[in-house]
Amino acid sequence: MSALPSELMQIFSNPRQQTVEDIIAVGGNLDPELLKYAYNHGIFPWPHEGYPLLWFCPDERGVIDFANLHLPKSFQKWVRQNSDQFQISINQNFKQVVKNCRVQKRQGQKGSWITPAIEKAYFELHQQGHALSLEIMKDGELVGGIYGVQSEKYFSCESMFYHVTNASKLALLHLIIHLQELGFHWMDIQMVTSVCESFGGKLISKDEFLKRIGY
Repeated sequence: MSALPSELMQIFSNPRQQTVEDIIAVGGNLDPELLKYAYNHGIFPWPHEGYPLLWFCPDERGVIDFANLHLPKSFQKWVRQNSDQFQISINQNFKQVVKNCRVQKRQGQKGSWITPAIEKAYFELHQQGHALSLEIMKDGELVGGIYGVQSEKYFSCESMFYHVTNASKLALLHLIIHLQELGFHWMDIQMVTSVCESFGGKLISKDEFLKRIGY
């Protein structure tokens, strides 16, 4: 039997509890109110095919501290030579950004965790002002983008995509610039990918992460 939202919210209210393989709860649905409550407590859903909905609060969490932001020299050179070819926008095409993240081919992965239910739920979050997209346009075409959830005390990056070289890195850079303008000093990246690591992404303990968001 799937857990009720009230049962999940009771579990989420104690994010420090011990997990099994980083899973803090099983069941429920992707109701926007439940999603907001989960993120506010440092918890996020990660659907796995063949299982009920799984909710995670990892023992190690990926973050980028903006004070320690590092841009690879090759990328800096590329930005200087190519940035004027691209247009940057915020929240202009959330649905298409998420869709492109879903179909982006990723090394070592089959399919995508971005299910139709995820697309619907996060679009509802976006409509409520709790999810953000950043778009990279070139010659009128969407060639890169990134999206994530803005909760009470932090921003959690969910996924990004590219159709031309370095477009996802450019999206990440401009997201960081935008978040700094909003007053953020760091961002949650959940896991440290090679791209995020090249920007200074690192793993911190669950304890440190929860202290950052007030738990």
